[in-house]
Amino acid sequence: MSDNLLPFPGNEPSDGLCAALEALLFASGGPVSSRNLAEALDVEHADVLGGLAALSRGYEDRGIELLEIAGGWQLRTRPEHAGAILKLMGQRPSRLSRAALEVLSVVAYKQPVTRSEVEQLRGVDSGGVMRTLLGRGLLRVAGRKAEPGRPLMYGTTRAFLEMFALSDLRDLPTLREREELEEDV
Repeated sequence: MSDNLLPFPGNEPSDGLCAALEALLFASGGPVSSRNLAEALDVEHADVLGGLAALSRGYEDRGIELLEIAGGWQLRTRPEHAGAILKLMGQRPSRLSRAALEVLSVVAYKQPVTRSEVEQLRGVDSGGVMRTLLGRGLLRVAGRKAEPGRPLMYGTTRAFLEMFALSDLRDLPTLREREELEEDV
């Protein structure tokens, strides 16, 4: 359960509120903010937070989970069931190349960043990879840099946050956490 869900004061939320939240999350197709949920149900924001906390507890040890992603809440299948889901759906997992992951990493940590800055860090041409990531909706044009030629600057998108199950960019691992992960491997 997210640290952003405050303990629900007093009584547990009603089954009706939890059922309504579950229906909205199921039907949404993407992350929904707790404020939008409160507005749609015409209830207090604190009640929605309590309902989300109750739902999250209810999904423990289930095939789905409630996650805070990209500034909203979303029902998702648990990662350990991905293989069976892909098999049922007759799909192959959407994979990113090593180059695409490198570009996404540079942009995520340095944004807004120009193509030349990405290439300088990577040491190779990144134009094709960046066009592919723009086409997949993982990168966006974030403006133009105030320097000669006014090159485009790039940033990540909400789809990037959703793909990597991040609430926001602050959820990216720090340099220290990344070094610790590399030591464990």
